[in-house]
Amino acid sequence: MRLSSVLALFRPALPLILGLSLGCSLSLLMVSWTQGDADDPCRDELAKGGLFLGRGDDQRGGRDGTGDVDFQPRIVPYHKDPNKPHKKVLRTRYIHTELGIRERLLAGVLSSRATLNTLAVAVNRTVAHHFHRTFFFTGLRSPKVPHGMAVIAHGDDRPVWLMYETVRHLHQHYGSEYDWFLLAQDDTYMQADRLSELVGHLGAGQDLYMGRAEEFIGGEEKARYCHGGYGYLLSRSLLARLQPHLDTCRNDILSVRPDEWLGRCIIDYLGLSCVEVHQGMTYRYFELGKNADPEREDSLPFRNAFTVHPVSDPNLMYRLHKRFSQIELERTYQQIQDLQMQISNLSHLTPEGKAGVTWPIGLNSPFKPKTRFEVINWDYFTEEHIYSCTDGSPKCEMRGADRADVGAILEVAVERLNEHYQPQLRFRKRRLLNGYRRFDPTRGMEYVLDLALEAFTQKGRSQVIAKRVNLLRPLSAVEIIPMPYVTEATRVQVILPVTAQDQDFVGNFLDMYVTNTLDTHDNVLLTFLFIYDPFDAQRVSQTDVFAGVKSMIGEVEKRYGDVKIPWISVKTEVPSQVKLMDIISKKHPVDTLFFLSSVWTEVNADFLNRCRMNAISNWQVFFPVHFQEYNPAVIYRDQQPSASSTFASESLRDGHFDRHVFDEACFYNADYMSARTKMAADILENEELMESMDVYDIFVRYSGLHVFRAVEPALIQKYVRRACNPRFSEDIYHRCVLSNLESLGSRSHLAMALFEQEQANST
Repeated sequence: MRLSSVLALFRPALPLILGLSLGCSLSLLMVSWTQGDADDPCRDELAKGGLFLGRGDDQRGGRDGTGDVDFQPRIVPYHKDPNKPHKKVLRTRYIHTELGIRERLLAGVLSSRATLNTLAVAVNRTVAHHFHRTFFFTGLRSPKVPHGMAVIAHGDDRPVWLMYETVRHLHQHYGSEYDWFLLAQDDTYMQADRLSELVGHLGAGQDLYMGRAEEFIGGEEKARYCHGGYGYLLSRSLLARLQPHLDTCRNDILSVRPDEWLGRCIIDYLGLSCVEVHQGMTYRYFELGKNADPEREDSLPFRNAFTVHPVSDPNLMYRLHKRFSQIELERTYQQIQDLQMQISNLSHLTPEGKAGVTWPIGLNSPFKPKTRFEVINWDYFTEEHIYSCTDGSPKCEMRGADRADVGAILEVAVERLNEHYQPQLRFRKRRLLNGYRRFDPTRGMEYVLDLALEAFTQKGRSQVIAKRVNLLRPLSAVEIIPMPYVTEATRVQVILPVTAQDQDFVGNFLDMYVTNTLDTHDNVLLTFLFIYDPFDAQRVSQTDVFAGVKSMIGEVEKRYGDVKIPWISVKTEVPSQVKLMDIISKKHPVDTLFFLSSVWTEVNADFLNRCRMNAISNWQVFFPVHFQEYNPAVIYRDQQPSASSTFASESLRDGHFDRHVFDEACFYNADYMSARTKMAADILENEELMESMDVYDIFVRYSGLHVFRAVEPALIQKYVRRACNPRFSEDIYHRCVLSNLESLGSRSHLAMALFEQEQANST
C-alpha cells in the first residue's frame, strides 16, 4: 500500500510545486496544438489584444485610448560628443531601476491615535507582510509606536486633512515606484494575495478608481465615490493627474467623510467615477454583520471577497484571517486533486503510458543514481532512537526537530489510513516497528514506516496487524529571500592571534598573505595580536619570544613601502577568543569588517570575496568550515606525495572539512559590539562565562542575526596537531580533541596503517 501524505510546516508545499496558471483559459493540459495555417482563435484574439482584456468599452486602457502605452519600447539614442572628455558610464544598482520596472502594489492603511495599537496592529500581523510594502498613516503619533510597523504621522487628526496628506505623500515619495496604490481603513480585513492578483490583470497605464461604488449624499448625480471601509485602488497615472488639484480640492470641497472628499475631487477635476468592474475584473467585497461569526460564514460573496468591513475589534480580525486561511487551504487542496486527476487522465498519451505516472502524482520521480557513489542512503529510526548520528555514533537518542518530525508523520499516517478505510475499518497505532527516511533533493523527505496497528471493525472486533506505508514531505517552491545589498569592494580587516607555540607557522601565513593580497593590491589590512603568558611578559625587555615574527613583519613593510602591519600585545593566562576580540573591537570603527583568522589559514582572494558577500551588517555573520588536510605521515607513510597533489583540486582529496573548529569568522564590529552588550548582564552573574564561550557562541545566543555556517573549499589548512588548552570550557576542549583525532586520516587510511603495523608486528 502506498499512502500519500502532504505535510507542510508553514503552508502547503505541493500547490506551489504545481504552480500552473489556473486563472488562464489556456491550460497546457487541455490545449490541442495544430500546425500549418489553420485558424487559431486564441492567436487571432491575442493579435487583437483582447485575450486578457475585458469586453466593450473596458478595453480602452488609458484616457487617450492607448492601453498599451507602457509596453511600447522606448529607444534612448546615445550620442558621443567628440569635444567633451570621455566619462565613465555609471550603472544603476538594480536592473529594474535601469529598465524602469515598478513594483505592482503599495498598501496604505488609514489609522488614528485611538486604534493604532489595536486594529492597526491586527492588520499588520495578519496581512501587511503579504503586500510588497505597507504604510500606516495617522494624524497624531501615539506615545508608543508598535514595533515593526511603518507609521507616518501627518500632525493633524482631521479625517479630510489626513486623506489629503496621505495622497500627497504617496505621490511624492512612491509615485514613480509603484503601479497601483491601495487605500483602506484599519477596520478593514484585506486578502492581500487576491488584491495582488487583481492588479496583476489590470493595465498599468490607465486612470482607474476602483472599489465599492457609493452614492453621494442626496443621490442626485450618477457619479459614484469609493467607500473607504472596503478599500479602493488608485492607479499611478491617476495619482499623477490628481496631484496638481489636491490643494484646490482641500480648499474648495467641503466634506466630513475623507473617502467622499477624495471621490468628489477625482470626479470634479478628472471626470472619473468609482467603478466596481473593469476589464472583466470585479472588485469583490463583503459587508460583515454586527454579530456575525466568521467560522459560520460560508456564502459565495464572503468566500470570494477581497475585503471585509467593518471589523470592530482585533480579535475579530484574527478570526477572519483564520477563516480565510482555511478557505484558501481548501481551494489549494482542491486544485491539487483536480490537477492530479488531469495528469492521470492524460498519462496514457505520454510515451511511458500509465506506467510513467509517478507517486505522488504531479511530483518529480525519485532520484536515479548513475553510479554507486550517488546512491542516497536510507536512515533507520525507531520512536526513541535514530541510527545515523551527526557525530558519527551508530545510535543516538531522537530529540528536538527529529522527534517532532517522526511524531508528525506517525499521526498523519494513521489519519490517512482511517480516511481511506473508514467506515469499514478504524486503526489505532500500537507502535512503530521500523522506520526509514531519506532526503531526495529532487522531491523532498521520503519515509517508509512499518506500523503495528490495531484494526477495529464496525462490529467491534479488533486484531493487531502490520502495515507498511510510504509517505513524502515534498519540497516547496524555491523562494528568493531578500538580502541587503553587499559589495566586493569592502575592506577586510584580518585579525591574526599568535601564541608562542604558533609562531613557527607565521612565516608561511605571511608568504601567502603577501602573494594573495599585497601583490594583487587587494583591499585588505592585517593586524597581529601577540599573546604573552605572564612568564614571557615579565621577560619581554630581555628576551622577546615574538622578536622573530616582528622582524618578518618589518621585512614585509620594508619591501612594500606603503604597507603598515600593526601589532597589539596582550598578556593573559587563558587566551579566550572573547577577551581578545574585546580588545580588538575597541581599537577599530564600528563599520569594520573583521576576518578572524588563524596562523594555519591560507588567505586568498576567493575566500576574501566570499567573506565580504556572506557577512552582512546587522543581518548575517559568516563562520566558514575550512578544509583540513590529513596527516601526511598517515596518508603517504613511506611514499612521497605526487606533484599533482599540490594543487587544490588534488589536496581536497586528502583531507576533510573540519566542522569542529570555529576559529575563522567574518563579521562586522557593530554586530559584535551589539551582541557583547546583550551578554553583559549574564557576565555579572557568571564571571567565568567569557572563558567558556567563543565568538560563535556569542553570536548564536545574543546577536539575533543569521549565523551562516558553510563549507569553504577555498580556505585550506595544512595538517597540524593543535594544542588543546584544558582551561577552556569542556565543550571547546572536546571539540579541539575531536578535530585532532579526525584530522589524522580517513578510515581507509587509518585501517591501512593499522593493517601494515599488524603485519610488521607479526613478522
